[in-house]
Amino acid sequence: MHINGAIDRFIDYIRSQRGYSEHTVRSYRTDLIGFSDFLSDRRALGGDEKASVEMSDIDYIDVREYLGSLFGRYNRTTIARKLSAIRSFFYFLERDGLSDGNPAADVSTPRQGKYIPAHLPVDDMFRLLKGPDRTTPSGLRDLAIIEVLYSCGIRVAELAGLNMSDIDFDQRLVRVIGKGDKERIVPIGRKALKSVKDYLEAIIPWRKKIRDSETKSVPIFINYRGGRLSTRSIGSIIKRYVRGCGLMANITPHSLRHTFATHLLDGGADLRSVQELLGHVSLSTTQRYTHVSLDKLMEVYDKAHPRR
Repeated sequence: MHINGAIDRFIDYIRSQRGYSEHTVRSYRTDLIGFSDFLSDRRALGGDEKASVEMSDIDYIDVREYLGSLFGRYNRTTIARKLSAIRSFFYFLERDGLSDGNPAADVSTPRQGKYIPAHLPVDDMFRLLKGPDRTTPSGLRDLAIIEVLYSCGIRVAELAGLNMSDIDFDQRLVRVIGKGDKERIVPIGRKALKSVKDYLEAIIPWRKKIRDSETKSVPIFINYRGGRLSTRSIGSIIKRYVRGCGLMANITPHSLRHTFATHLLDGGADLRSVQELLGHVSLSTTQRYTHVSLDKLMEVYDKAHPRR
């Protein structure tokens, strides 16, 4: 089987049977097509036809040389992700009897450098919250966006996907659809909830054309035309206020998720609870936040340990 045909079968599998999001599917396709193109180009240099890459011809050396070609062009995290995509691809083919083995199985994952999430100290976070103009609908919307990101710790794509029916204003709960279409319920703070209410009241004229029967799928965060805000638009909004407040240039919507986790841990929240709130499958993913709380941990240790 030609590699591109095998890639098409794998992509169809993860989309139709595994239910992966379109964003994830696109990432897998991009990574695998990059691998295919590398093999085709290398064989072409050797005098073979560009269309001659068959699954049976791919071996461990091919995978290693492909990864070697990525160093210097991508960071180690991206290279590790691309290797993971190739491994999953071959596992699928092996399971379905389309490959005799997995040439990527024994290829070592690049050692990862320590990732330190960008986050804001409490005072800077409060400065950011003071940025939006509370006298305009767009300003109230932007405030609500920042408040919800910080209050709930949700991803920017999860925020963009929120509908009117996803917030229980009485119970102060938000239904979030995360990665892999997994649903979780997270609490929302009173100040964030008030910001959402103020914003929704300010844009009532924008929503008058929406029938009651359609409210379940009505987006919460919209642009001036009434359309759902994209993740790119939300990113631009956050960047604008970050610049206006003179904060660190590397602060993004995802940084507010890091800030949420860091401040919870600093306040005494246990790691398991933060894991649930963030929607992390693995506790090790959440543990990346613990390093930023070392000062707090030392303070607790010095106060509590009998032989400090």
